[in-house]
Amino acid sequence: MQKKLQEFRGTANYIASEDLMNSVNVSRALGRPLLIKGEPGTGKTMLARSISEGLGQQLIIWNIKSTTKAQDGLYIYDTVQRLYDSQFGEHDVSDISRYIRLGKLGEAFESDEPVVLLIDEIDKADLEFPNDLLWELDMMSFFIPETGVTITAKHRPAVIITSNAEKELPDAFLRRCIFHYISFPDPEMMKEIVRVHHPDLEDRLIGEAMEAFYWIRSLSGLQKKPSTSELIDWVQALAVGGISLDKIRKEIPLLGVLIKKNQDFDIILKRLSTHGGGQGSSKTKPSIQTIWRG
Repeated sequence: MQKKLQEFRGTANYIASEDLMNSVNVSRALGRPLLIKGEPGTGKTMLARSISEGLGQQLIIWNIKSTTKAQDGLYIYDTVQRLYDSQFGEHDVSDISRYIRLGKLGEAFESDEPVVLLIDEIDKADLEFPNDLLWELDMMSFFIPETGVTITAKHRPAVIITSNAEKELPDAFLRRCIFHYISFPDPEMMKEIVRVHHPDLEDRLIGEAMEAFYWIRSLSGLQKKPSTSELIDWVQALAVGGISLDKIRKEIPLLGVLIKKNQDFDIILKRLSTHGGGQGSSKTKPSIQTIWRG
């Protein structure tokens, strides 16, 4: 009889929707990677940390760059060190296994305990990268021709793959994944998320900050809308700076914590000046509920 897997139910530090928790548990039950998409700053990477914490398993992170190759995650044959040792070292260079370094996927396979493997921002790599991993992710093994050794996973890791949708991923790869899109939090969930990070802040400060935040996100033409992580930072900055509620309504202070593009600054400042600095009044700035309902 197959052993029942421990279910992921979120953690105290990560608010997960029921759909997201179900996706995590389904991917683990089926032995499929979980592909997570969503706006930057919506907690894709933090999800893997939460799963690791919730399941009590080690987290192994493979950060993907534009130059990353699938081979890097399996193993690296350190030919430079071997050449150095052949000239100056005392080691037996005929033992090639001494110069094989397992990558992050190899580490996950070799672990004596179940682990969570995060393949972070897979869409940064070239188009062939996902397809080059298909066999290893399916079979949970890979062959090292230099040593004639096959590395087989001792325990199937929980594989979490994140993507910012910068590139389309191959259909063959998508077919092998369980997919979940993390929608941008609605105000009710957002308040819960902020409360997790700032449990001691007063409700009025959080309310004013969120109203300004959703108003900014409602503006058309922004190149980069502020994200959840930026709201969390902004609320903390407002509290540390002792910013009054009235100033938050009228000026949206410390805007550089939320906005990172010059063009977006111009759009927001123009809207503020258009209303004579009164963007925070109920006449010029819609409430959170009005913005959210469109």
